[in-house]
Amino acid sequence: MIPLPDLAAIVGIAVLCAVIVGALGLIALRIARRSPMMVQLLVVVATATLSVTAGMVAVAQAMYLSPHDLLVGVWVSASAGLVSLGAAVIVGRAFTRQVARVRGFARDIGDGAPVEPPASPDRSELAQLQSELALASRRLDDARAEVQALDASRRELVAWISHDLRTPLAGLRAMAEALEDGLADDPQRFHRQMRLQVAHLTSLVDELFELSKIQSGRLDLTLEPVSLYDLVSDAVAELSVLARAHRITIRESPSPEHVVLGDARELSRVIANLLINAIQHSPAGGEISVTTRASGDGTATLSVVDAGGGIAATDLTKVFIAGWRADASRTPPAVATGGGSGLGLAIAHGIVKAHAGDISATNVPGGCRFDVVLPRAAVA
Repeated sequence: MIPLPDLAAIVGIAVLCAVIVGALGLIALRIARRSPMMVQLLVVVATATLSVTAGMVAVAQAMYLSPHDLLVGVWVSASAGLVSLGAAVIVGRAFTRQVARVRGFARDIGDGAPVEPPASPDRSELAQLQSELALASRRLDDARAEVQALDASRRELVAWISHDLRTPLAGLRAMAEALEDGLADDPQRFHRQMRLQVAHLTSLVDELFELSKIQSGRLDLTLEPVSLYDLVSDAVAELSVLARAHRITIRESPSPEHVVLGDARELSRVIANLLINAIQHSPAGGEISVTTRASGDGTATLSVVDAGGGIAATDLTKVFIAGWRADASRTPPAVATGGGSGLGLAIAHGIVKAHAGDISATNVPGGCRFDVVLPRAAVA
């Protein structure tokens, strides 16, 4: 049994030697901080081995170890140090290979090449980093595809908006020149046509301004309990003349009990846009139905079903993109209610999303159903 004073002296000498050698090792690591990881790992192993050896030598100098025991300890420490250095080399090379794979992953992601997570059951931090990089690459690919789709949509939007602006402007110019030159045989008819064209241009500019507010996040909402029954009744009454002009019947059966939290003015615009879209694409003599229902998840759903024959399955997710058209040659007709600019569904989508709701399109026999899901006021 070592006496307590001798044990304290041995521990103190060993700690002092370990601190000195450790400080030297930290200096060496700082000098080698830009070196490969294997070099730094070898410095750590060498520091630990030299710390033990220095402690034994110092303890031997203090007469706590015999020369024979010191020699044995030094050989044991040297042997263990060599084995540890060999193990460090093996671990460092494995680490270097993993780093090289991660570097290749990062290079592939930067080049836009597809990458897959490692299939091996490796649970090391670098393997997990590879998996995270692979997931990040997929998200970047999805984001890149979305940006490209939005960019293509924006270019298409600018193209057909320019066309829709140029057409009525050309008509206005021709009619104005005819009136100025006295060539109009019926000036009143020209005035009516000019007023209609100006109304169409005003509607188009207003909807572009509304769409810009939605896309920039500057849409101000005044949220309050709103009855879907009242919104539907007002919209149907407003569009009844347009529906009769197209010989279309609108059947409404909303429930007075369905109350949602929203902005009455903006939600009225959503319903009107959906009804105008349904009227435009339903044949003469067709029928449009408007219904509401409550769901168990605290939401209410408003459905507008038209008789327009449906939408191609590949296009169902594109109908709410501003500037998208199923037929590039199709120009929406000017509608007396101010619709027909082709932006109605995009505006409706933006307004519903601003209400923390959802809007979707689904084909049904003979037509298409648009569902608007909004949070009920009672839940809010």
